[in-house]
Amino acid sequence: MVNESVGFIFISASLINNFVFSTFLGICPFLGVSGKVETAVRMGAAVSFVMLISSLCAFGIHAALDYINAPYLQLISYIVVIASTVQLVEMIIKKFSPALFQALGIFLPLITTNCAILGLALFQTNRGYNFSQSLAFALGAGAGFTFALLLMSSIREHLELSTTPDVVKGAALTLIVAGILSMAFMGFAGLGGSH
Repeated sequence: MVNESVGFIFISASLINNFVFSTFLGICPFLGVSGKVETAVRMGAAVSFVMLISSLCAFGIHAALDYINAPYLQLISYIVVIASTVQLVEMIIKKFSPALFQALGIFLPLITTNCAILGLALFQTNRGYNFSQSLAFALGAGAGFTFALLLMSSIREHLELSTTPDVVKGAALTLIVAGILSMAFMGFAGLGGSH
């Protein structure tokens, strides 16, 4: 087992090793849904919920597959859990918030293929986290993902009201801002020790 405290794991997953800014996982919803703050927060909450459920299930699946000596079923099992959880989230959002369902559009079912969620399950398994560490890792990764979406969406909303040169409007400006944010988050890398 890893000797890291749950507090360090949470801070590491949310800031130091942020999935979006340091490992570049989850870029599709990061760029696609970060146009409005309201949509970004809700997408962040949906991804965080899926991360939490997937992480807890991955912990149980890993233990069960270790017990029956079938580690080769790990990846497919994680994918099935992630897809099922996303379908559940999609049904809940469609039932209780049709406007949000329309605003998220194609990005909601694409949570299934969000590599940040699968990466979370694989990282926690490879690092040998126990249950509480897995929970802290999932909550930290979800908070970091939501923070990245919120940060990007607030910058994009501000830039809509600013005068920008025509050559960098739209996708070009979004990618430039994402690159600058990623470089800024590299400043946290020294806090993480040997990870």
